[in-house]
Amino acid sequence: MEKNTQEATPPTTTAGKIIRCKAAICRNPGEALVVEEIEVEPPKAWEVRLKILCTSLCHSDVTFWNMKPRELFPRILGHEAVGVVESVGEKVEGWREGERALPVFAADCEDCRDCRSAKSNICASFGRRGMVGLGMLRDGTSRFRDGSTGEVLHHFLGVSSFSEYTVVDVVNLVKIGVDIPVDKACLLSCGVSTGVGAAWKAAEVEEGSTVAIFGLGAVGLAVAEGARMRGASKIIGVDLNADKFELGKQFGLTDFINPTTIGDKRVSEVIKEMTHGGADYCFECIGLASLMAEAFSSSREGWGKTVIVGIEMHGAPLVVSPYEIIRGRSICGTYFGGLKPKTHISLLVKKYLDKELNLDPFITHEVGLKDINRAFELLAEGQSLRCLIWMDGCKQLTVPA
Repeated sequence: MEKNTQEATPPTTTAGKIIRCKAAICRNPGEALVVEEIEVEPPKAWEVRLKILCTSLCHSDVTFWNMKPRELFPRILGHEAVGVVESVGEKVEGWREGERALPVFAADCEDCRDCRSAKSNICASFGRRGMVGLGMLRDGTSRFRDGSTGEVLHHFLGVSSFSEYTVVDVVNLVKIGVDIPVDKACLLSCGVSTGVGAAWKAAEVEEGSTVAIFGLGAVGLAVAEGARMRGASKIIGVDLNADKFELGKQFGLTDFINPTTIGDKRVSEVIKEMTHGGADYCFECIGLASLMAEAFSSSREGWGKTVIVGIEMHGAPLVVSPYEIIRGRSICGTYFGGLKPKTHISLLVKKYLDKELNLDPFITHEVGLKDINRAFELLAEGQSLRCLIWMDGCKQLTVPA
């Protein structure tokens, strides 16, 4: 039986019209976001306009927020969210007003060679455009304007969810049922799916294996959750924040290393002692080349696999010894955890509903759009895993219909 994805909302009266709404605008790199009125144009062909219910702050938002090129701004950030279809453009099939949807930065056209292959989840037709473009995928233009001046506001990762309304291409949109609460669904739009997928799809962690995770933010803890679900016997977390161990136990963490408390030893030495030779699987979830190399050194000779999940934040190269690779270690990267959004997100939803996937502890804070800068502060202070940012009047939808 087809899952109900319809929200209990009346037919839209705004289809085909410009919508004026609130959005948190990033006008300059590293500066506080300003909540102002904007105009959101109707969707064009292959596009859908969404009413965002809630969004959350991801480390990638902070990375791009700090980027210096002035031409990237003004911009509407945000890429982890859940919303409801307000209207659809021409040539859009399979979507209707009122359906709940996850906007996902990872494009999935389901038609190109890569989307049809089980070997990749990087869409050959649209994957790169959403990562580097400042407008919509197909024509490169913006659907956002400043409500006072008419100035063009740039898009972000094909989503731009720090706005009450946004426009998304159909290749970046995944249907989701109303049986999963809105706040939990939001988590599957990026971070949790990336981490769980890295353990499940990219690494294919086996039952009884040993795992080491460098960086215990939301993505790193999602890797732990994925490893727990796969039956790993030892899951080691590496982080400078000692509080992450107790938190991580909820996601299957069995051991913890704080690099500041191990004296002159390297983390890789401690992991090799704990695992009798090195972890079967290592994951780098921060985005530092030095930690990627240390994770690689922590893996077991013969079959140890290191998965790079974090985006190197300084553009530094990764240096590893070819001799170590010859001795059986391997290293790979993963994009959105290797998951195909339109295929695999529904499987994660089912695992949550079947009480196999633990999502609740990821949500540590909640604010309204007007307080969005507090979410940035909490993340910088190391207090937050995921801070939900609610649009006005939408929080009552946390309970499934």
